[in-house]
Amino acid sequence: MPKLDFDIITLGHGSGGILTNKLLESGVFNLLSNPYLDEKHDGAVFTATGKMAFSTDSYVVTPVFFPGGNIGDLAVNGTVNDLAMCGAIPKYLSLSFIIEEGLTMTEFWDILVSIKIASEKAGVHIVTGDTKVVERGKGDKIFINTSGIGQVHPKAEISSKHIKTGDKVIISGNIATHGIAIMSVREGLDFETDIVSDTANVAHDVLSLLDEFGSDIHLLRDPTRGGVATVLNEIAKDISLGIDLVQKQIPVLEQVQGACELLGLDPLYVANEGVFIAIVASEIAVPFLAKLKTLDVGTDAAMIGEVGESHPGQVVIKSPIGGRRVVNMLVGEQLPRIC
Repeated sequence: MPKLDFDIITLGHGSGGILTNKLLESGVFNLLSNPYLDEKHDGAVFTATGKMAFSTDSYVVTPVFFPGGNIGDLAVNGTVNDLAMCGAIPKYLSLSFIIEEGLTMTEFWDILVSIKIASEKAGVHIVTGDTKVVERGKGDKIFINTSGIGQVHPKAEISSKHIKTGDKVIISGNIATHGIAIMSVREGLDFETDIVSDTANVAHDVLSLLDEFGSDIHLLRDPTRGGVATVLNEIAKDISLGIDLVQKQIPVLEQVQGACELLGLDPLYVANEGVFIAIVASEIAVPFLAKLKTLDVGTDAAMIGEVGESHPGQVVIKSPIGGRRVVNMLVGEQLPRIC
């Protein structure tokens, strides 16, 4: 890659002139090269067949570098996972940067490299995008928007309308890890054990599960902002059925649980980035969980609850000592700027 002759991104060259050209030619286009992006057109032209899924998200996490990742791989994984939750095979991404004047080229390059690695792992092409630079103080280093298009798996019938009484609720891994990793850096906390974000691409594993279990997978959701509790409340209200959880079956790393207690947080409301919730037919729940545990992101997967009729629209959790309490929807955002 040609060496750039500037160390920080500024507006001095004009946000649409020499500086942006160098960023694109020697950075984005060079590193993320593929036949679609190499056209350097205003958009991407490709052929799509069958049922498609489309998703978009913006990433404003602070700090932009955190234990286990950065805003770059977070942006790719987040949109890839949103497509996977639709039962889709991710194919194409757009990538747009809003960069604050003063971001160093070292930081920008590290973010780009993470984007490249994450997109290659996910098997997606970045085919179009945009770059804007704003004045110092008008942003927070860098914001990223990614939009994605994927082809829906032929066996996928992902919809809350398929959920019925007796369906099982399964979580793919330990909860609250991403949110606590962010908070540990943000608040300058030093835990005895390093806590790193769980940001990861779950699409390959979801597609493997769809290959085997197809339409018996009734719903998939990733519990990002608002965590597991918020997502399950949304689902319960949508289906007018209740969801019963068993607290001791919900996987949480010991150090994450301890950090939550220290910070006064409930892990059920803390954001995740490499975890998904599956609501599946009761008949396939055991083999589904067994299969998930053999996959990359499912080592710590667990069956955490069941859909029932006793408290429509509510989520109720059973404590380790047998008590029950309603898990309400999170009001506001417990942890802002978390993704």
